Amino acid sequence: MNETAAPAAGPVAGRLSLLDRYLAGWIAAAMAAGLALGRLAPGLGDALAKVTVTGVSLPVALGLLVMMYPALAKVRYDRLDTVTRDRRLLVPSLVLNWIVGPALMFALAWVFLPDLPDYRTGLIIVGLARCIAMVIIWNDLARGDREAAAVLVALNSVFQVVAFAGLGWFYLTVLPGRLGLEQTALDVSVGEIARSVLIFLGIPLLAGFLTRRLGEKAKGRIWYETTLMPRIGPFALYGLLFTIVVLFALQGDAITAKPFDVARIALPLLVYFAIMWAGSMAAGRAVGLDYPRATTLAFTAAGNNFELAIAVAIATFGATSGQALAGVVGPLVEVPVLIGLVHVALATRRHFPPPEPAAVPAVSPEGPAHV
Repeated sequence: MNETAAPAAGPVAGRLSLLDRYLAGWIAAAMAAGLALGRLAPGLGDALAKVTVTGVSLPVALGLLVMMYPALAKVRYDRLDTVTRDRRLLVPSLVLNWIVGPALMFALAWVFLPDLPDYRTGLIIVGLARCIAMVIIWNDLARGDREAAAVLVALNSVFQVVAFAGLGWFYLTVLPGRLGLEQTALDVSVGEIARSVLIFLGIPLLAGFLTRRLGEKAKGRIWYETTLMPRIGPFALYGLLFTIVVLFALQGDAITAKPFDVARIALPLLVYFAIMWAGSMAAGRAVGLDYPRATTLAFTAAGNNFELAIAVAIATFGATSGQALAGVVGPLVEVPVLIGLVHVALATRRHFPPPEPAAVPAVSPEGPAHV
């Protein structure tokens, strides 16, 4: 199918590969496998955590890079100008990500965890770290606008470098002080944040851009879209499943030893993801965005940069701190919730205006992850 064609008729599941069709089951199996590894091999977590990249375990970092690369290689970089001109998308995205999201997580953390300051602080840090990694996968699975996702992720990256430390100071020290609440200090440098962004976004973004540029130059766009991309595409989900296994293996002891604590941390996260995603989807519909761009708006607003949140929590409070545990619970809740929201998004397509010609994502018979 060419890149401007509409999705084929018929049930969505019938057009997906085996990996895509049963992705929720594969993710559940990956979680179970990670927990089992963590319990059966108690020293495995320590071994995996010994080598880190900006505070994140090296295996997790490698999994994230493998996961992001195929989706970024699919982006049509020659279309990015159509996204940057769309203020209906850019303005709501900046408001949702940098005003609504952090404020909502701050409120939920204090409402649900008033007696647990370490976990509360960890959740607030998660709320400040806007998504630049897994959102690429969720957006692709939900058939969002890839070019829009690339632009919004890049914007989030710039704002993270510029604003993260200041927002941390505001939400952990200034605002609690003015409200008569307990204050917390956050010591994180702009350099640390920039390094995290450079590694987890810069490397796969550059690799994806060069792959498309050189591939199209050597063999043409038709070969690139119909031959190379179907071969590269599956590695996004392989990387996702590998990352999940490693994450659960690293935190198997903490999850099973403190199930009540994990449940208390998970509850405000569930509320957060539901409100941010549904509210963003509704906002996109209200301002007249088509389905691909409204979906991209929703997933980029609902997701969080857990790599940065975990790295900041470990660097500031220690690897065994409650803040670090709260950061780790973030992706453990986000993964199953957002994969569920992918299905919800696909079911809402008929309620949106027809896609604008320049914003229609390429779709192949193999499904959204293997374009």
